[in-house]
Amino acid sequence: MYRSAQRRSSTPRGRGQRGVSSRNKRLIAVLGTVTVFAGIVAVTQVSSANDQLRTSGECVAPSPGSTAEGGVTTTVTRENGREVRHHWGDGQTTIEECESGNTVVATPTIECPSVEDQLPEIPAAARNEVTRNLQLLQTQIDDANADLVNRAGQGGPNFINNAILGPLASKRVATLDRIAIAIGRVAPRPRNLEELATCQLVNRPGNGGDNNGGNDGGGDNGNNDGGDNGNNDGDNGNNDGGDNGNNDGDNGNNDGGDNGNNDGGNNGLEILANSCENSNLDDHDGFQIGNRCVDTEMGEVGSAGNNPSLLITEFPQEVNVNEPFTIRVSTRNLIRDRFLPAGQGGYYIESSLLNEQGLTRGHFHTACRLLQSTDVAPDPAPVPEFFVATEDGGGGAQPDQVTIQVSGMPQAGTVQCSVWAGDGSHRVPMSERANQTPAFDSVRIVVN
Repeated sequence: MYRSAQRRSSTPRGRGQRGVSSRNKRLIAVLGTVTVFAGIVAVTQVSSANDQLRTSGECVAPSPGSTAEGGVTTTVTRENGREVRHHWGDGQTTIEECESGNTVVATPTIECPSVEDQLPEIPAAARNEVTRNLQLLQTQIDDANADLVNRAGQGGPNFINNAILGPLASKRVATLDRIAIAIGRVAPRPRNLEELATCQLVNRPGNGGDNNGGNDGGGDNGNNDGGDNGNNDGDNGNNDGGDNGNNDGDNGNNDGGDNGNNDGGNNGLEILANSCENSNLDDHDGFQIGNRCVDTEMGEVGSAGNNPSLLITEFPQEVNVNEPFTIRVSTRNLIRDRFLPAGQGGYYIESSLLNEQGLTRGHFHTACRLLQSTDVAPDPAPVPEFFVATEDGGGGAQPDQVTIQVSGMPQAGTVQCSVWAGDGSHRVPMSERANQTPAFDSVRIVVN
């Protein structure tokens, strides 16, 4: 395992406690963590004004765009023989999930337009044949869903359309035609039933419960095994014994200029800060909140040839309003096995880590937002129309592919869809050199 030669850290604290010794800080952190986490049942969001204990009694609705269709927070698909988990809203939970401690996982299923309520009054002479064909339509859907499970992981992004949805539509056209003929023998024949033949793949809530959102097994919050905040086994869930999970350095500044912060160090450069020691802002606490100072160390950076990269390889040029579409993403040098839910306090809280081969451990994000203008930079504040974080245990030194199912855009215009890598705690992975392009890509799609 690649490890940095020396680590330094600090513990969350108020501005008036900066001078506390390292040993005392660690003792305070351990005792404080034990006390706090003994009372925490579930974690969702944080007030932008105050630090508060977040208990099950304070469960609040997730922010806009943080859950998939049906109120789920994690959807699961299978692709190329592996399980792919999409974390909607970076791990935020619904009120029900927060109160129960369980996350709801959705599974892909095929849904088709309802036919029976689109039919005119069925004459008695045609009722038996129409009923038989309506039952056949349901059998066709059930068979297609079973086929979807059996053939999981096969083919590329168009496989489901070509191998399952296309043949299903052809069967439905024939069955709908028989329904129209049966009614037409004794009454006016219904028209345009063939428009009900096309079905689509959607995600619906599954069994929920004990899958911990797909993050390993046994951790308090679903991340690894035994970390208080679900991240490994340190005080605040990062590493093993650090004040804020960053091991046991005082504050990263030391007394002898190891980090070049005293006695004319810093490679001869005049830097403004490399810790939160003199910041007037409160400490960042792992939740998605600004005007805070992050004292978590940046962590491990790989060599240039091992730095992550990614590319959007397939996307539509145009789609209609509310029309689902897919984006195909290729990643390289990104091990997609590390995800600390930001909505549960995993934001910026863990240092970047490399695996044994020196590759970044993390996941990647996908977001689509409607642009109000293509002439000026967009407002960064609004949430995107679509956002998901993806981990699947895949990835490596060789490039591979992952398909993202986008649920559709709510209005016409130009949409910008972007994909970027994240380490386990959601930062864009570091690179060895400044002139290396970060692991991100964007495309524009016209919505009609």
